[in-house]
Amino acid sequence: MAIRVSSSSSSLSCPCLLLLFFVLCAVFLVGVSADDVSPDEDIDPKSPACNNKFQLVKIKTWVNGTERASIVGLSARFGATLPADASEALNLPAVLTNPFNCCTNLSSKLYNSIALAKRGDCTFTAKAKIAQAEGAAGLLVINDNEELYKMVCTENDTSLDISIPIVMIPRSAGESIKASMASGGRVEVLLYSPKRPALDFSAIFIWLMAVGTIVCASLWPEFIACEQVDERYNQLTPKDQPNAGMNREDIQNEILEINAKGAIIFVIMASAFLMLLYFFMSSWFVWLLIVLFCIGGTEGMHVCLVTIMSRICKDCGRKTVSLPIMGEVSIISLVVLIFCAAFAIFWAANQHASYSWIGQDILGICLMITVLQMARLPNIKVASALLSCAFVYDIFWVFISPLIFHESVMIAVARGDNSGGEAIPMLLRIPRFFDPWGGYDMIGFGDILFPGLLVAFSFRYDRSNKKSIWNGYFLWLTIGYAFGLFLTYLALYLMNGHGQPALLYLVPCTLGLIILLGYFRGELKDLWNYGRKRPLSSQTEEA
Repeated sequence: MAIRVSSSSSSLSCPCLLLLFFVLCAVFLVGVSADDVSPDEDIDPKSPACNNKFQLVKIKTWVNGTERASIVGLSARFGATLPADASEALNLPAVLTNPFNCCTNLSSKLYNSIALAKRGDCTFTAKAKIAQAEGAAGLLVINDNEELYKMVCTENDTSLDISIPIVMIPRSAGESIKASMASGGRVEVLLYSPKRPALDFSAIFIWLMAVGTIVCASLWPEFIACEQVDERYNQLTPKDQPNAGMNREDIQNEILEINAKGAIIFVIMASAFLMLLYFFMSSWFVWLLIVLFCIGGTEGMHVCLVTIMSRICKDCGRKTVSLPIMGEVSIISLVVLIFCAAFAIFWAANQHASYSWIGQDILGICLMITVLQMARLPNIKVASALLSCAFVYDIFWVFISPLIFHESVMIAVARGDNSGGEAIPMLLRIPRFFDPWGGYDMIGFGDILFPGLLVAFSFRYDRSNKKSIWNGYFLWLTIGYAFGLFLTYLALYLMNGHGQPALLYLVPCTLGLIILLGYFRGELKDLWNYGRKRPLSSQTEEA
């Protein structure tokens, strides 16, 4: 990327936001389902008695009558199916099999109870037959890791008569149940498989947030910041410095102008950073990202709030206070900065709380609005290079990387594997309020920032060339982005919650659309070479 920065100081810390720009965009996350397990119907052995669809199973547990946290399991290809409503399920005691592998005749009494056995030493169907023969009403198989392994039949299991439900549970859940029973507690379980709602309303809200962020960032210079070019309301630098007067040209120069070479460098850096996350992900690494996110979010929120407050109260920014080292600074800017820093610290300290998504989304949206003011595309030649590289990058790390690493690197990083329970913050998320399985709908910053750069360029182009809303490009690219994001969530639904590379749908709906419109309008050449013959500052529409 080529960087042009004026000598004037700004509350935007260019090195910090440039670093964040690469870090935050290195991980493209899309909406991820509450579970990471989906059946592969084509490769699993089947027979008439072994042809069930895999079901995610919710397991409610009670220890001595006190309800504990629910467990998520996965049903087998064989056995009985589970009811969708908890009221139709039976609450039964859990009993450990003896021997614990459930591979030979049992000495434990399992009549009208849920048997608990470990994985291994014999086939899943053999365990199920033995448990059923001893009168068990169901079988929970404890996996040897935290994954939910798909229990299928062998090629020799051509005739089965298993009428009890068989469910795989993670090792940690099984160990917790065993520990409760070892301490003398009576454990009861209830198995059922609730269905997800056909329409996920949370996806609609996150769709609105993503589209709204891009629209707001595109319109921000025109309708919010344009009246403040003669005042340094949002600055914390001393007022008596010779560069205190800041005009429109200064603001236009304080940008990151992306070039085609930078697009290729981005893919290399983003891929290297993604691999770094994949191989060396740990809690301290995630905390480093959280600190960077808080710094960027604080700066972004500060810029947005001070800009809005200064527009509402035009004289507020004139009130100053003298501070050591910093000299004379704006009071409103100082107060807002303290508030924003406290807001970010509060979010970081409570990021595991049920309401933490609100603070994360506010910080993230403010950061992205600020980044989209700071980074700009000069023309669609550069946009084509950047978005095409990001398009290939996204598809490779989601769909092709499993052929090399045996799992999707992008999705593994998104899940936060080996992160010590800490989640990567560079995404917008909202809880699934109406989904019995819970979880979050999410979209990564990269899926907003990269198409957002092109949408923001289209608005500047329309204003510079005095185009109306109908014969311009901004409206149509906004609609294209909204439609592309809709296709992303549609694909997510059709693919049973498998993570999707959002840029697979967003790039054709934005970059492809502006190229087609420019071609049919005879303006493609101007769009392609726009900004090459004159400085970027002269392209901005005067207020």
